[in-house]
Amino acid sequence: MNQFTPYLPAIEKVLRKLDAWRSQFGAQNDHAELTEIESILDKLEERLEGNYPFHHPSYAGQMLKPPHPIAWLAYMLTATVNPNNHALDGGPPTSEMEKEAVKELANMVGYGDTYLGHLTSGGTIANLEALFVSREIHPDKAIAATSNAHYTHRRMCHVLNTKFLEIPVDINDNPDLNFIENHADGIGTIVVTMGTTGLGTTEPLSKILDIARKHSIRIHVDAAYGGFFSLIKDNLPKREEWHCLSDADSIVIDPHKHGLQPYGCGSILYKDPSVGKYYKHDSPYTYFTSEDLHLGEISLECSRAGASAAAFWATLQMLPLTESGLGSVLKKAREATVQFSNLLKDSSSFQLYQEPDLDIVGYFPIPEMVKTSEINKLSLSVFEKGMKRENPSESYHLSLFKIPSERFTTRFPNYQADTETVQILRSVFMKEEHQLFVDELAGRIGI
Repeated sequence: MNQFTPYLPAIEKVLRKLDAWRSQFGAQNDHAELTEIESILDKLEERLEGNYPFHHPSYAGQMLKPPHPIAWLAYMLTATVNPNNHALDGGPPTSEMEKEAVKELANMVGYGDTYLGHLTSGGTIANLEALFVSREIHPDKAIAATSNAHYTHRRMCHVLNTKFLEIPVDINDNPDLNFIENHADGIGTIVVTMGTTGLGTTEPLSKILDIARKHSIRIHVDAAYGGFFSLIKDNLPKREEWHCLSDADSIVIDPHKHGLQPYGCGSILYKDPSVGKYYKHDSPYTYFTSEDLHLGEISLECSRAGASAAAFWATLQMLPLTESGLGSVLKKAREATVQFSNLLKDSSSFQLYQEPDLDIVGYFPIPEMVKTSEINKLSLSVFEKGMKRENPSESYHLSLFKIPSERFTTRFPNYQADTETVQILRSVFMKEEHQLFVDELAGRIGI
């Protein structure tokens, strides 16, 4: 069945209408040679076939999936105009769409009508902005995050010339709260990750908030991966943490992950709008068509694609940020994750590494010789086997995840650690199609 060609009539219709709008401003004869374009597009299509099947549920490797059709159609249409959401002058309609979409994000996390926020080109820049504000508020204090936090937090602290403090975690990935208490006087901001990129772990926001309040420490939540799961928080094992989300000082969420958007589309939200003073600047040639706040006045980035805002806005018209809207997609992903985990628990050849918090599962083949080196060999074999199958209808795509052997053997003490790290398998069930494909995928893997 064709997945995208049925949308051709719809995009042709709106392109014709947009061309009619363009023609009002006068004729143009700037068309590139159609034959040359077709030839280049043919070459491009051939190159694109070199990708892994991100669109199919047999792909459960990295955090990759195609955007919703309404998102890429809206992006394509808007890209022909190419608005720039840095200033209202560069994209009046798409700037308004961005504000409307960000308002929906703020409502989703419980910020209500009092907040400051905008879209970014991705989660890394969004987190950089949050840490930048943190540094401005507490210039002489450290920014702390657990050893499970995304590596970019340490890197961004280096860029900002700010001290970074790593919070140790135990074998169950729980942060050392005593460590935080003992170093509280030197911490200005704690980064709490709601959905680590490794295994999707939800960190204990509620407990960290208790400590932060006592010591006037800011809390930044990195929910780049997990943020949209707040739509189904009552269906999650750590629901109490998600109910605390609105208590965070800032939150990062990536629409280009579970928000079904094309790369790159991130977002940053601040609970206190007054932090906008740290962005304050002026431009002699952009902010002149309106006295209203321009998005570039609350962003470290300058040029940003209006097409990203249009795509996200259009998606929210079809799938609003409600449990029955976009939440229905998250529910299916979560159900697939639980189903896959249950299959692993019943398996005699594979072992579940830990109960998943969101939609990422870590697991490993059970070797005959209980050594970490044997797990490494078997994991690599399973990983490579799926990609080497000649018949695409029998293939599968997973990823690998490295864990320090000391941590692994503390959790699984019957294994002998004869390697520095243990390489386990990792599956990401982002796509709603995974819900109906779990048994098939498990069969292909040999679970």
